[in-house]
Amino acid sequence: MLRLLLPPNIAKTAPRDAIALKIEVDLNQMPGPEHLPALAALQRFGAAPAPVLFLQLSRAQLRELVTLLRGQPAFAFVNAPHKDVPWIGPILRGVSEHLNEEPDATAKPTAEKSKPPPPGQRRPPVNRREEFTPATVDGSEHFLAVTLPSRESHSYDVMLELLKENGFRLEPSNRKWWLRDRHKTLNFLAAHLPTLRDDFHADFTANFERNTAKIVVADIDAKVTARGAEFDITVGLAVGDAPPAAVTQALQTNRGYLENAGKVYLIDRERARRVTAAQSALAGEQTATGGSRQTHRITGARAAEIDELLEELTPGFQPPAAWRERSNALRDLSTLQPAPLSPALETILRPYQKLGVAWLWHLHRNELGGILADEMGLGKTLQALSLLAALQSSVQAPDAPRRSGRPVPERGRTALVVAPASLLENWRREASRFTPELRVFVHHGSARLASSETAAQHDLIITSYGTLARDAKRFGGIRFACVLADEAQHIKNRRTRNARALRSLDADSRFLLTGTPLENSLDDLRSLFEFLLPGFIKPVPAGLRGDERTWHDDRLRTQTAPYILRRTKVAVAPELPDKIEQVIYCDLLPEQAAIYRRTHEESERALFDLDASGASQNAIRLATLTQLLRLRQVCCDPRLVSKQPDAPDHSAKIAAFRELLDEIVDEGHRVLVFSQFTSLLALLRRELEGSDVPYAYLDGAMSAPQRQAAVDAFQQDESIPVFLLSLKAGGTGLNLTGADTVIHFDPWWNPAVEAQATDRAHRIGQTRVVTSYKLICSGTVEEKVLALQESKRALLADVFEASDAAAAKLELADLRELLRD
Repeated sequence: MLRLLLPPNIAKTAPRDAIALKIEVDLNQMPGPEHLPALAALQRFGAAPAPVLFLQLSRAQLRELVTLLRGQPAFAFVNAPHKDVPWIGPILRGVSEHLNEEPDATAKPTAEKSKPPPPGQRRPPVNRREEFTPATVDGSEHFLAVTLPSRESHSYDVMLELLKENGFRLEPSNRKWWLRDRHKTLNFLAAHLPTLRDDFHADFTANFERNTAKIVVADIDAKVTARGAEFDITVGLAVGDAPPAAVTQALQTNRGYLENAGKVYLIDRERARRVTAAQSALAGEQTATGGSRQTHRITGARAAEIDELLEELTPGFQPPAAWRERSNALRDLSTLQPAPLSPALETILRPYQKLGVAWLWHLHRNELGGILADEMGLGKTLQALSLLAALQSSVQAPDAPRRSGRPVPERGRTALVVAPASLLENWRREASRFTPELRVFVHHGSARLASSETAAQHDLIITSYGTLARDAKRFGGIRFACVLADEAQHIKNRRTRNARALRSLDADSRFLLTGTPLENSLDDLRSLFEFLLPGFIKPVPAGLRGDERTWHDDRLRTQTAPYILRRTKVAVAPELPDKIEQVIYCDLLPEQAAIYRRTHEESERALFDLDASGASQNAIRLATLTQLLRLRQVCCDPRLVSKQPDAPDHSAKIAAFRELLDEIVDEGHRVLVFSQFTSLLALLRRELEGSDVPYAYLDGAMSAPQRQAAVDAFQQDESIPVFLLSLKAGGTGLNLTGADTVIHFDPWWNPAVEAQATDRAHRIGQTRVVTSYKLICSGTVEEKVLALQESKRALLADVFEASDAAAAKLELADLRELLRD
């Protein structure tokens, strides 16, 4: 969607070729073909991709835009952004007439031009523009006499219709349109005086100006006063000292004017409606009438929301400095102060990620919170860790300002990350990789903080939702610099134990990381903000339905918008590589870890016995490969080893797969899931069927027609979000550009083979960024293979293919190393 907001003083700025244009573009919505030429022109004029942009245009440039957008509802004035400027044929009313660069059409012909033509020559045709006459308004508060403009004027027909609708009568003797009634006259002026001046550009006689000297247009008055960490906002119509009851009565009786202290205040109903809407928004509840001045006290957290409201209400509004500091950065992200980043992070972070960190940093410095809701694969974890590193590296100046009666947090304060248990190891590894300077402690399982006092020994504590709920008292004695909650769907039900435990934490700032802040209803968002900004969102009164409920829902969207940062791959694609690869580490579940240890011990004994019996090197190599295969299967799911499909689910990877799949499906992505084991694919099929998730399936046992039918079904039916494929059947030779996400459930460790599988989606014809995930169980043979890949990349290509002759290229010592603790 494209919106071009024009200055109300365009009549003065156009002759100087200095027309300030505000451009609003919805980057999450593909532009329609009718907007593409105008967008190209804007880019030529110097516009860059951004949600909001300001340009200074010449008359020729704006005239080009008007031509390209002819008939489109794309133009409005800044002081009335939701009111489209009307089109009259090819004319944009109140705009087009200011864009002509010809000499003044109203100038009188010179004496030279008025001479008769020489004999035998015809007089040149008369320039109709020279005969143009504007509309004229005469009268007083008791009557009006209006002369229409020339018929050539683009406003003639519109103005004629307006006068007829409001009871004007034509006097044939003088060709004036008359309205003779004081009440009707004042009501007409209240509703249409700005239209006569700004849209029709009518001339007002000196007699009218003299007779209406005591008539005042009731403008909107807005004032902001700082009250510590809060602000008093006063909004109302400027009607002198008229009592509020008089304003209310005038509006309720459809009277567009109010007489007070010898003056007549004209009340524009649209202006009064905007004041009422603003007062309702400030109060957080619908009010029946408004107009008179009302004062509301709000928290600083609402500054960005209310600042936009006041700017629309009173263009040119000048708030105090404390207000601007709160609101400007959240409304224009380009003004954000960069976070203090280490040289290593400055090199790693992409531009959009630096902007995300600056956004988090701004919220933290103001003791606020927010949701980093970037689409999956855009590095939410990296941005969050960069913020935590910035907290530790920044040194607070001694004269720093105080907010909420407390000093701004100083260096050395502990931060907390709460995540699903399946992601704890991933967080630990990401912190070790990107922010090694942080002292990290994972509070989970047998590793627990001895007491709340010992938290200060760590820069970052990582724990799970379940552990936090069980140890709520221990965490309750700590004031954290920052709390980050990953996978926010775990607290979308405010009544759960997890949500209550998270809300009970004491922190200077609170953040959520999720690609899907809204899953079921807007109540999800209300629950999230109960944690982020306690008391920020007013509860919805019970029993509301219809328009009343819709009003509260609209208010919720407006209030929360500044505190949700969402970027999609499409929007930031110029800054991204064409393929994103990510490793997700999983901690073995307790039962799974016990099976893994038992299988490992059995493997060691079997190989020791085989070696002691004098078996050949080839026999030992084959046995080693077989044991490694069994350990891989335990990492995927212990049921693959026990051969009991109905055994309990004790798989960390299955749990991680559920989390990942929920986000993929919620965000509208489609995914290819590769596994070497068809028995594992059978378990995943049961998982999808139990969750009612449609899927396609392909393995090596299927015939060529069945194989093609499965591919066609997935490619042609976008309602199928998942395609399960075995390595040998789906790793090569397929074009699956219907998917933009790939999950390698059990990597086969040959980087070339893995890339071939990913390239089923990432190939010619793919228009979206492809994200590839690799699930790895930490502390297992899978992790050791990753560590050896760089040094033994060629040798490890076929480590787990026991039947592959290439395995003979491996040294037995290499295989034994994989099995060693």
